[in-house]
Amino acid sequence: MPFVVDNSVVVGWYFESQATSYADKVLDLLANETAHVPALWVLEFSNVLRKALKVGKTDAARIREIIALVNVLPISVDHTSESVESNLALALQYGLTSYDAAYLGLAIRLQLPIATNDGALQDAAVRAGVGIVNL
Repeated sequence: MPFVVDNSVVVGWYFESQATSYADKVLDLLANETAHVPALWVLEFSNVLRKALKVGKTDAARIREIIALVNVLPISVDHTSESVESNLALALQYGLTSYDAAYLGLAIRLQLPIATNDGALQDAAVRAGVGIVNL
């Protein structure tokens, strides 16, 4: 079954300090499934790469390698934008940041579970009825 994946999981695929066994298992799912992300993810992920490069956690060659690796994964970036009103309503209703509400909004719209390491987003996904990717 396809699913929504948030940046906390994707980052774990490339940075050991963020790695979890859950993230590894989610990556394994991509052998047969598609992950969906809101357009916001492109900015979030590139900012993680920028920060890692800036603080010396990695070098430019590794950043290029990470980009090449992520680009071949079956990750579908959804460019349908939520309205400010609907994103804010989800954020307030479920106690999320507006960024996390973008993932929840996508999951609700597509009726897909979310793969996330974020406790608040996990709780919100369960309460919203889309659930989480259980492995």
